[in-house]
Amino acid sequence: MIGQPVIFFDGVCNLCNASVQFVIAQDKKDQFKFTALQGDFAKEILPKFNADSEKLNTILLLEDGRLYTKSSAALRIARKLNGLIPLLYAFIVIPKFIRDWVYDIVAKNRYRWWGRQESCWVPTPELKNKFLA
Repeated sequence: MIGQPVIFFDGVCNLCNASVQFVIAQDKKDQFKFTALQGDFAKEILPKFNADSEKLNTILLLEDGRLYTKSSAALRIARKLNGLIPLLYAFIVIPKFIRDWVYDIVAKNRYRWWGRQESCWVPTPELKNKFLA
């Protein structure tokens, strides 16, 4: 298992790719690794958590042996970033069913609102070490 937290994302989603690029820019301590839900690493790891990478429309965070989904994953990621972004973690006090309801609205419409790519985003050579296959 990887020692660093791993962010699983939809590799063909423009919003997801922009979010990953934002996290990379704000992750000054180089805390996260990234992998697409469509990749081999996701297909190997996620079944251990009863998660099917083919049926997911959420960002996932694997941290300390636990898999977080939806708003919980997003807020835990925000908590580790630089600047004022960790203040967003305060939203964790909102009940999960409400946070996830809002998350699900965005997730359901993400392709319509932000579009999608034909294939997964390929990181630049400088960023390659942050990604798992």
